[in-house]
Amino acid sequence: MKHKITSPFDFFLTNRSFLALSLAAVMSLSINAEDNLTAFDPMDVFDLEWGSDPRVSPDGKTIVYVRRSNDIMKDRERSNLWQVSSNGDDHRPLYSGLKSARTPRWAPDGKKLAFVSNDSGSQQIHVRWFDNGETALISQLLESPSNLSWSPDGKWLAFTMNVKASSESIAKPRTQPKGASWAKKAITVTTTQYQYDGQGIVEPAYRHVFVIPADGGSARQLTEGNFNHYGSLAWSQDSNRIFFSAYRSEDWELVSDEADIYSVALSTKEIKQITTQPGAERSPVISPNGKLIAFSQEDRRPLAYTPDHLAIMDINGKNIRLLTEDLDGDANNVIWTNDSKSLYFAYDERGVRKIGQVTIKGKFNEVIKGLGGTTIGRPYLSGGFHAINNTIAFTYGLPNRPANIAVVNEGQAKVLTALNEDLLEHKKLGLVNEIVYNSSFDGQEIQGWYITPPDFDPSKKYPLILEIHGGPHLAYGPYFSAEMQIMAAAGYIVFYDNYRGSLSYGEDFALLLQYKYSSSEDFADHMSGIDAMIDLGFVDDENLFIAGGSAGGIATAYAVGLTDRFNAAVAAKPVINWLSKPLTADSMVGQIYHQFPGPPWEHLEHYWKRSPLSLMGNVTTPTMLLTGEDDRRTPISETEQFYQALRLRGVDSAMVRLPDTSHGIAGRPSRLISKVDHILAWFERYRTDKNKTN
Repeated sequence: MKHKITSPFDFFLTNRSFLALSLAAVMSLSINAEDNLTAFDPMDVFDLEWGSDPRVSPDGKTIVYVRRSNDIMKDRERSNLWQVSSNGDDHRPLYSGLKSARTPRWAPDGKKLAFVSNDSGSQQIHVRWFDNGETALISQLLESPSNLSWSPDGKWLAFTMNVKASSESIAKPRTQPKGASWAKKAITVTTTQYQYDGQGIVEPAYRHVFVIPADGGSARQLTEGNFNHYGSLAWSQDSNRIFFSAYRSEDWELVSDEADIYSVALSTKEIKQITTQPGAERSPVISPNGKLIAFSQEDRRPLAYTPDHLAIMDINGKNIRLLTEDLDGDANNVIWTNDSKSLYFAYDERGVRKIGQVTIKGKFNEVIKGLGGTTIGRPYLSGGFHAINNTIAFTYGLPNRPANIAVVNEGQAKVLTALNEDLLEHKKLGLVNEIVYNSSFDGQEIQGWYITPPDFDPSKKYPLILEIHGGPHLAYGPYFSAEMQIMAAAGYIVFYDNYRGSLSYGEDFALLLQYKYSSSEDFADHMSGIDAMIDLGFVDDENLFIAGGSAGGIATAYAVGLTDRFNAAVAAKPVINWLSKPLTADSMVGQIYHQFPGPPWEHLEHYWKRSPLSLMGNVTTPTMLLTGEDDRRTPISETEQFYQALRLRGVDSAMVRLPDTSHGIAGRPSRLISKVDHILAWFERYRTDKNKTN
């Protein structure tokens, strides 16, 4: 077993320029050790701010970004637009108020900025002129627009938007008498994909490509048919064609890893298919010289994880070649350099998000590491960047701070914002430390982290919470987490790991859970980590607790069927019975095809073995379940099955149901706070240490 404690600033050193950035971070984001500091309080969640979606102006001198915060009165996240010079000066609001704004996109000449805002009451496209500071509403759309993209000549804005399709009733509705009060009309469902988490049962609708004049006017739909046209939009150099990705086949509802790149003519609406190979080609990006298309390429195969490679081809779709075939993971967020000779992209490695650069001949180098800090609740890998010429702006995350905006300009690095110093500079936060150990199952190396409570004393013993991430094909990292800081402030060591199946450790590691989730194998990864933590000498082995959400909730429910070492458990939005879940959730098609060897009626024993319910006869651990009543990803019927089984078994248990809440149970600030409050209150019931606080 290996173990080390790592400075919060050591994760982000890539080269000499980032040494300067890290030192600047130490100076401006230092951990103040004065005795009068207070611990992070759950209500502090409402005071957090973080940056996202930075966009560099065409001249590289100004960065516009989305500044996010939580509105305590409306209990919603708010997003406004701010700007800052690339040298760090002139940091000020650009479009700020009680409403929200998102998706800032510079016009090619840098004189205007398009964005989406609900300032008029619904999500609409706005344009701001920088010469006079005026902003105009330029659209009157019926649905929310996405994927804004300027034409190279600056005359048009392309976007995608849902268009409702007609649906017919099976039976002709009867006419009710005037003044009568009849029951609501029956809802007829005839599509395969009829439900989406956060939306519920939806009327048939398909996402199409539109354009609107950049100075305002009527939006015009360019694509037709009962198909979805998702993802980023790219323009031809002459502003006459728009490139997009879609799977325009009659069986599209039953296939989750097939897509091709198309183009549509602005004047005639003529659609051309650019790629035809098996698999998914998505997110086209046209080179500045107009000769090449970069895109994301994913093979079609029945596996739970398939990496997204970066590929390029000629503008006509010929001469396809992969550029990141040797990269053991995903390549995303692709941006061309100005000379059309190389591309920037984001990738993840050992719990850290990075920016890489690859030439069109396939030569790769790492440019920046330390992107993150845009998922406030838990420390998931996150963050993005934008680049113009030699200026790269990105979200810079730290273990003790949410995302700030940073920039690398001509090789010089600088943190431009300090969004939380008014709050977190006066808080005593838990320290994030790395731990690396080997799994007892097969010796596989596992990377994890643990957060120590404020005023941590290694000579004392502390209760430990194992917190398991979702996915399972996602990853945690050494980033700020409001939820875990609250747990640490309550006196717990908070341990989290990137168990087998997690991303950022390569394809082989991600596929170690193929057809094995949940299993004794990922369980061994977690328990070995707990043993490694106990070996450090400051964990109370008689006060161990376990919690997790979604895939982490499944792992939690599975674990209490395999061990009684935990004093108590909280399984948030879990899957309990794999025989019922896939055919009741919105993820049916992709899950059955990728995570299982076939449908449940053909592999009954396999589905049952993966189900925590199959281990119900072993469970003695006090268990609380916590799920949104509107969850359609892991429906609350799963929670109800486990809860009723626990009651029949006589196990201490509770079911916390969150009204008007879907799978993202921490999506509203008060829900995040309530989630952690319930977890800590449940664990406090079963703590046995002498220093327990009531």
